Amino acid sequence: MLLSIQENEQLKPERFIENPYGQTSKLQLTTGIKNGKTILKHLFFTAPFKIISPFYDEYETMIVMLLSVSAGIMEGDVQEIKVIVSKDTKMELSSQSYEKIHKMKHGCAIRKTEIYVESHAFLNYNPLPVIPYKDSSFENRLDVELQDGTSAFQMCEILTCGRSACKERFEYHYYHSIVHVRKKGILVYRDNTRFNPKQTEMNGTGMYEGYTHLAMLLLYNMNKKEGWIVKVRKLMDSYQNIEGGATCIQDEGYLVRILGNNAQELQKICQRISYIK
Repeated sequence: MLLSIQENEQLKPERFIENPYGQTSKLQLTTGIKNGKTILKHLFFTAPFKIISPFYDEYETMIVMLLSVSAGIMEGDVQEIKVIVSKDTKMELSSQSYEKIHKMKHGCAIRKTEIYVESHAFLNYNPLPVIPYKDSSFENRLDVELQDGTSAFQMCEILTCGRSACKERFEYHYYHSIVHVRKKGILVYRDNTRFNPKQTEMNGTGMYEGYTHLAMLLLYNMNKKEGWIVKVRKLMDSYQNIEGGATCIQDEGYLVRILGNNAQELQKICQRISYIK
């Protein structure tokens, strides 16, 4: 069963207005097995969410691509996503286009995502990069529950500084994101990102340091061999236009962060890293 967000851990947006859709936008999906192949056992969505028909890669992983009939995330949007990856199934959840967080006059947007990965199941959570426009505000909460040590999870997220090609850099109001990963009900990873450009020098040391894009790759129970981090660091060192680091985290987890100036390049690097054994 998915863990519920505790009352004292609820997202508390600094500003909020009425949801323009009149209700919370929801996506719920559950995988299943049919003739030895991963399928969508259950699917439910409301506007602006939709998905295209799933397709499969060479490893028989089902790829589900999420799309939105909206131009992006708007002021007042409230979204809830629940994903259950059932035993012995394999899925990649991606998006059709870059996530655009539009300008907001008085409010913010909220997204809550709950993911549950059962035993001997695999999920690659791989949304396309996020672009926070000038004067946008966004609250994001992601809770991942891994049933046991055979529940494999991989996530890649890229956050841009804004529309850098238009010379719009770090002009959003704020971007707040909380990520929790639990294994067997025990918290093994927590990330609390709070980017407030008006309060923090986003180009400074320890932040973007002059780069425009930040990639985060998180892996759990992916059966990486000893020496994996050394190989990852060597790969990153082969690129001249990025800076990055890799580390082990609790309970067979690995975390990689990379700074760069091109979303597509960072996507390719993260993909190459994920393929390293």
